[in-house]
Amino acid sequence: MKHLSKYLKRNRKECILAPLFKMLEALFDLFVPMVIAVMINTGIGKHDNALIIRCSILLVVLALAGLALSFAAQFFAAKAATSVAADLRHDLFAHILSLGAPETDRIGAGTLITRMSSDLNQVQNGINLFLRLFLRSPFIVFGAMIMAFTINSRIALIFAGAIVILSLIIFGIMRLTSPGYKKIQGKLDRLTVLARENLTGVRVVRAFGMESKEKKRFQAANKELVLDQMGVGRISALLNPFTYVVVNLGIVAIIRMGGLYVNSGIMNTGEVIALVNYMSQILVELVKLANLFVQCTKAAACADRVGDVLDTEPSIRFVEESDLSVDSEEAVRFDHVSVSYGGSGKEALSDISFCAKRGQTIGIIGGTGSGKTTLVSLIPRFYEADSGSVSVFGHPVEEYSAAQLKGMIGMVLQKARLFSGTIRTNLRWGNPDASDEDLWQALKTAQAEEFVRQKKDGLDEEVEQGGRNLSGGQRQRLTIARALVGNPSILILDDSASALDFATDAALRAALRDLPGQMTVFIVSQRTSSLQHADQILVLDDGALAGIGTHDQLLKECPVYREIYDSQFRKEESGS
Repeated sequence: MKHLSKYLKRNRKECILAPLFKMLEALFDLFVPMVIAVMINTGIGKHDNALIIRCSILLVVLALAGLALSFAAQFFAAKAATSVAADLRHDLFAHILSLGAPETDRIGAGTLITRMSSDLNQVQNGINLFLRLFLRSPFIVFGAMIMAFTINSRIALIFAGAIVILSLIIFGIMRLTSPGYKKIQGKLDRLTVLARENLTGVRVVRAFGMESKEKKRFQAANKELVLDQMGVGRISALLNPFTYVVVNLGIVAIIRMGGLYVNSGIMNTGEVIALVNYMSQILVELVKLANLFVQCTKAAACADRVGDVLDTEPSIRFVEESDLSVDSEEAVRFDHVSVSYGGSGKEALSDISFCAKRGQTIGIIGGTGSGKTTLVSLIPRFYEADSGSVSVFGHPVEEYSAAQLKGMIGMVLQKARLFSGTIRTNLRWGNPDASDEDLWQALKTAQAEEFVRQKKDGLDEEVEQGGRNLSGGQRQRLTIARALVGNPSILILDDSASALDFATDAALRAALRDLPGQMTVFIVSQRTSSLQHADQILVLDDGALAGIGTHDQLLKECPVYREIYDSQFRKEESGS
């Protein structure tokens, strides 16, 4: 909640005007029963048609004024709520982008999406409702009671008693149901996760014939949610009958006492009707107030969850600006580097040391979980080393600004990720100012030129979200081309040719070797054939460097590499 205050201050005018207009509307509502009382007592009682007409006109004026004030209050409340939500969403998104990989891994993409969407929507609705009702409802309740005291103090005691009883009923039911609503929200999250898993993995579900099992899982989770909702719903359903019973008993008491006072000449009929109207207003406003507290409780919880993300500090911080010389012949140097992921007691990499020269091709191979991706992720500083140092072109990575470091490095991640748009817009992520000639040259090197030219619109061919209208191999080649468009000094291919056939893979490696300049290339691969011509091959085994050297050297000296090679040799021979 502490984060909301600064956003509300930016909309101070709207936050003041919205409740102010609502209070003015409430003031007009409180006048209506008094006008009706005058109309009945004087106009109808004395057959004064002129007064009846004047009172009717006044009621219409009050209604129109209240409507105008209500529209104004709603406008300012909605403007403040949407402005706060928009600013908060903008800042939250910017903050998420500033977080490092360790933080996003720990929080989780699904959680961050929930904070950006449903949580912020709840905050927006809560602010809107709060600005409109947090002053109006109490003002009506206490205003109606005060007006009742001005009419008859004895009957007004009925109002005081009814307000106390109604408050106990409403807030007691709210107290009972609030934990249930939180529990329901948790089970709704679980149901959403199940639905998301099945929709995104529908092919896997069908491939294994698990439709019936997944239906049962979903039905079981849905049944739990329904039972909890019905339990809370039964308690919530008591609100209306209990409150109406109290109010109707109050009205009966008012009419009973009022009738006695009318017969004795202490009160007029119009005043009794005014008291009945005030009691009805109290009922409506207390129900609104209960809903306000429920909604504001949800909004406060959501705001706290958003605040937790905003309070998360990035563990990796870059210097603001840097213009370091990159003339060194040492492209990348690891000096006794060790790293572990948060919450893991075991190191992902242990005491890694090597040096990659400018223009060299470095192969990285090892079993699943050996730390290959972790190693290359340290070069663009996605993660920090726990000990040792990582240097790029003779400078520690910590001395580079994010712009300079990322500008020198082109990285193709293990999972090919494209964005909705066109092939051209996706490729220009590597360089927004790249010409079409640059794009076609990158596509040619990435072995993607042929299939792009076959597309009806060429570079302007639409790419759907995630590139789902392209094959796995096409997506991989486009992501390689995207990295090449930036003309990086260091190119990292993290198992990014796994979907390519042997011939295309070989053609890609040959094209990379023929590129002008002295680009240093890191190739992470499970195929020994993809790394045979590398200048150096790093062999990782359970986070440790099991061997380093050329293909021929490792075959003779590294048992781990030899084992990998022997397990693939027949397959790779037939493939080549």
